[in-house]
Amino acid sequence: MRTPRTARTAAALVAVLALAAGCSGSGGKDSEDKADASQSGKGVSTPRLKIAMITHSGEGDTFWDIVRSGAKQAAAKDNVDFLYSNDKEAKGQAELVQAAIDKKVDGIVVTLAKPEAMRAVLGKAKAAGIPVVSINSGSEFSQKYGALGHIGQEESVAGEAVGTKLAREGRRKVLCVIHEQGNVSLEQRCAGVKKTFEGSVENLNVDGTNAPSSQSSIEAKLQADEDIDAIVALGAPIAALAVKAKDGAGSKAEIATFDLNAEVVRRLKAKEVTFAVDQQPYLQGYLAVDELWLFKTNGNVLGGGRPVLTGPALVTEKDVPQLEKYTARGTR
Repeated sequence: MRTPRTARTAAALVAVLALAAGCSGSGGKDSEDKADASQSGKGVSTPRLKIAMITHSGEGDTFWDIVRSGAKQAAAKDNVDFLYSNDKEAKGQAELVQAAIDKKVDGIVVTLAKPEAMRAVLGKAKAAGIPVVSINSGSEFSQKYGALGHIGQEESVAGEAVGTKLAREGRRKVLCVIHEQGNVSLEQRCAGVKKTFEGSVENLNVDGTNAPSSQSSIEAKLQADEDIDAIVALGAPIAALAVKAKDGAGSKAEIATFDLNAEVVRRLKAKEVTFAVDQQPYLQGYLAVDELWLFKTNGNVLGGGRPVLTGPALVTEKDVPQLEKYTARGTR
């Protein structure tokens, strides 16, 4: 029997608020190499496949290093030639998907941050007989655009969990920082916060690829409105900038963030960030490649047509001892 969405959402929200198990991590080539070395094992004997992953990542976002780390580990296990590319502009991302189709890859992993721009090219992938799995963003568009399934978290549910937690802590005014304007997942997070928060929520759009500008924008907002007592960053790099902006403005606002990296874990430990929302990006990359391999070699489809959830979970400074060893190697 299919569970009604409202029931699933409520159950997920309860689970989120009860959870305190760590998830994401920092990135970079060194951490990926450590992960490959520490987790290498004997691969499968199935035919060599070529799988492309195309994301909307901008420069400097360590989140995608972790996604790639998981995908590369699954590729090594599954005898897959893994091809990664990214473009923060929707048109550029669609062109990269077309390039993967032209290469006649065996499968495509794609993000749907700006879904409408991907509709036509994913139709071409389907026409070419190339299976697609979406990850991270745009879950509600995944099946509509012909993907086998979606792997990620329900962004609105994650936002609702944040709003509920901040309300319980007695916060009254939240600044929700959107670091990529037009990204449906980021907008859903802020909308979720607003839905359950009992005070007021104001969105602030910044350019996440320009750190100095983003920090200045947050600092200026805090200086202009001393009533802001909570900042919600929607990505780990923005959390670090929010800490600096808070210090510069002399604000006492609490800082919460979506996603983890090693720096966020350090700031959790120092109590500069009070909690983080983890969606396990390593798992998103790993499962996406694994799902395409399973489909190509055994006809399997994960999730029965519904999203496979990798989060969210709320983590705090008490989870730091477990998280530190994983973020150090870039797998959480």
